[in-house]
Amino acid sequence: MNVILIRHERGEMSLAPSLRSSKISYMKITALRIGMQVRHAQYGLGIVKGIAEHTADIQFDDSKRIVEPEASGITPAEATASVEALSMPLHTLIDEIVSRTVEELGIEKPSSVVQQLGLKWNNGKMVLHPSDPTLQTKEVPLEVFFHKIVMVRNNLRTMEMKINAHPTLTDGEKVELQQYITRSYGSLTTFNLLFREKEEQFGA
Repeated sequence: MNVILIRHERGEMSLAPSLRSSKISYMKITALRIGMQVRHAQYGLGIVKGIAEHTADIQFDDSKRIVEPEASGITPAEATASVEALSMPLHTLIDEIVSRTVEELGIEKPSSVVQQLGLKWNNGKMVLHPSDPTLQTKEVPLEVFFHKIVMVRNNLRTMEMKINAHPTLTDGEKVELQQYITRSYGSLTTFNLLFREKEEQFGA
């Protein structure tokens, strides 16, 4: 029980029960998400498996139960984030932000990049020979080199989209900037032989 300190006119001090009580905020059905971890006072930790209009299917350690969040006193068992009235598990928000950022930057997973490499180049090497025969050659795995080429291509494509969608550039400025990108594509067509599919290649 909370208490408050009371000061009397004669300077004496005494303790009295506080009229305030700590209020526990239970979750509403709208705050639940599939896969979210929640905590129940009786059943313990659970994971949301399904959501209906007023109830949720939650998998607890002993069994799956149908509960009404507010009436059952369900509380979040993980960190959550609320952005402009949008409430979701924090890890879900982070995953969506990272995925969107990766997409905007044109970044691809190394495994997906290697799949674009022509079959005959798999496990190949790029060898750089100095003109001086006494100097050591440099070997670079083709997968590593190809990944860098794909990153350059993706960044050019992203830049091209941003230029075309820019709100303040004039049509003339967009055309001028587009020409630089087109020339860059043309300079990189030498590496088209590394790509498995023609639509993934650089276009002059």
